[in-house]
Amino acid sequence: MESRLDKETSDKVSFITYIVPEFAAAYKMNVQSAFFYLKKYGGWDYLNECWWALHTDSADYATRDLYEVCLENGGLR
Repeated sequence: MESRLDKETSDKVSFITYIVPEFAAAYKMNVQSAFFYLKKYGGWDYLNECWWALHTDSADYATRDLYEVCLENGGLR
């Protein structure tokens, strides 16, 4: 039995796999470190909840928003 992602889930996965490396590059981290940083400081939850709004901004604004969320949750960098 073949399983396919619905369009919204596919779009969400595409955006997340795009923005995490963008976040990593913007803040001079490798992708794995960026993922763990986002997970630790609430950016991952924010990204999963608000990806639809974030994807309408430029990558610069989206990564800045993620960074601000992490800072509010104790993130350093």
